[in-house]
Amino acid sequence: MPKLRNYKFRLYPTGQQQYKLQNNLAVCKWLYNKFVEQTQKSFLSRNDMNYILTELKQSEPWLYNYHSKMLQMVSTQLESAEKSLTELSKKGHKTGQLRFARYNEFRTFTYNQSGYKLEIHGDKTLLYLSKIGHVEIRKHREFPDNANIKQVIVTKSKTGKWFACITVDIEEPLINIPKISFAKAVGIDVGIKSFTYDSDGYSTSNPLNLKKMLKPLARVQRKVSRRKKGSNNRLKAIQHKLSAQYAKNYDVVFVEKLEKLNMVKNHRLARSIMDSSWGTFLQKLEYKCKLLVEVSAKNTTIDCSRCGNKVPKSLDTRIHKCNKCNLVLDRDHNASINILQKGLKIFNHNKLPQGLRKVTPVKIIRSMKQEKTTQFVGW
Repeated sequence: MPKLRNYKFRLYPTGQQQYKLQNNLAVCKWLYNKFVEQTQKSFLSRNDMNYILTELKQSEPWLYNYHSKMLQMVSTQLESAEKSLTELSKKGHKTGQLRFARYNEFRTFTYNQSGYKLEIHGDKTLLYLSKIGHVEIRKHREFPDNANIKQVIVTKSKTGKWFACITVDIEEPLINIPKISFAKAVGIDVGIKSFTYDSDGYSTSNPLNLKKMLKPLARVQRKVSRRKKGSNNRLKAIQHKLSAQYAKNYDVVFVEKLEKLNMVKNHRLARSIMDSSWGTFLQKLEYKCKLLVEVSAKNTTIDCSRCGNKVPKSLDTRIHKCNKCNLVLDRDHNASINILQKGLKIFNHNKLPQGLRKVTPVKIIRSMKQEKTTQFVGW
């Protein structure tokens, strides 16, 4: 069954290629405004605009220096804008005419069906664009073997960087059953001191970027967004690296179901909880992992992971000490083991202590990799 997917890559054009790319934007903007001028007189279909384009080429022969499909895609873009205005008008919204495109607002052009090719030259991957040449592309991930490139959208960001959004047509099998082994399962506890602490004992410190930036934020609010120290990009990088690591090393990931809205009602911890961005991290796990399971967070910190004895703790108590079985370990590590045990018990893959026999309701989140059926493999 065919399926379209988009892949975005960074382009590194030479100085001459940047000039050509920028020139393409200028020509597409000029043609777009020509079409807008005609639509103010009457509605134009895509075929009408392509006919106007043919006439324009006769009066403006320099248009032959640009890829024909790229110019035709401008009419497709404009027709889509016309249809959107029509639909809004039908729903009762007040709409006007299409506006002319300004120079700094027109930042994309499209090669559809032809005029592009990906080639490998030595250790570099190059994207060939008709009338422009071979542009270096940072192809940081591969397409599936059966992928067929349908179009390439070249975009210039507001910061002046160039990107290529490549649309590919993938023939996916009718049944895609990923194999999951519960021998490769992990429990993860998220917290404020440690961003994550898993049942294997691996912990990641929490950068708490907002807390670090409170004083500079109060001094110079306008400059915060441009500061590199303590920026949100650092936390995003940590989240992507961690989620990718867990998705690669484990088939099943168990996490506690967090009621974040209730948690932030605690005014002492609200800022730190929001600063940690736990929800964003769990979203990344959801689409990267084979299987993500949310279990109840009830008593995961209090229960002893070895014997099930309840060991109440205050927020400032960082070490779990059981007075029954003498287990001593970090409180977050103890919680992550309890999360793993709760999750495994749902699938009858672990013998738990007497105190944990009662199964609590859980929410199972299937990732995008599990669009069909999941096959479980035993120990």
